[in-house]
Amino acid sequence: MKLIGLLLLFCCLMGSAMAQTDKPAPLILGKNDTIKTYLTVDSGKLMPWIVIPDVRITDTRIFKSQEDLDNYRRLRYNVLKVLPYARFAGQRYRQLQRDLALTGDKHKQKELIDACETQIKDLFNKEIKDLTISQGEVLIKLIDRETGNTSYAMVKDLKGGFKAFLYQSAARIFGHDLKETYDPDQQKDIEAILLQAGYTSTNY
Repeated sequence: MKLIGLLLLFCCLMGSAMAQTDKPAPLILGKNDTIKTYLTVDSGKLMPWIVIPDVRITDTRIFKSQEDLDNYRRLRYNVLKVLPYARFAGQRYRQLQRDLALTGDKHKQKELIDACETQIKDLFNKEIKDLTISQGEVLIKLIDRETGNTSYAMVKDLKGGFKAFLYQSAARIFGHDLKETYDPDQQKDIEAILLQAGYTSTNY
């Protein structure tokens, strides 16, 4: 019985010691410490908790020819040039959707849609109209990436099928297709350029 009692006492002492070891280490400060931090016991040593920023690892692309490099640089310039317009279109479209959801008044909804259309047209008349065909194609893709909807689908949703048809017909004259979609697997160069620029969206 004494032996059992000693064993039980030993187990209790070990359990108490282990419980004390498993507890979070106290916050320890030296006389010159100015930054408080939590500690973890690792192999009997106190290790501070240090949060470091994310590290992005990228590879260096090797181009087959100078022409390929020039084409990539041109694409990068076009993507970064039209990106602000795609972001604005996405933000404005999401805002419109929120505003439309807050009212069931058809007249008010039409006013909201017309105001959004006017704002987009003003931007087009001031800046977007000067884009090249290549930049326009990139913009249409990025709008789909930003909103999850093609430009054609957005116009059809807001202004109806006939208006979408007219816009698509006009776009065709300038070599554009408002039904253009964005596939990150097919648009690897554009996706890489966006990621290198630190840009993300809610859809990708």
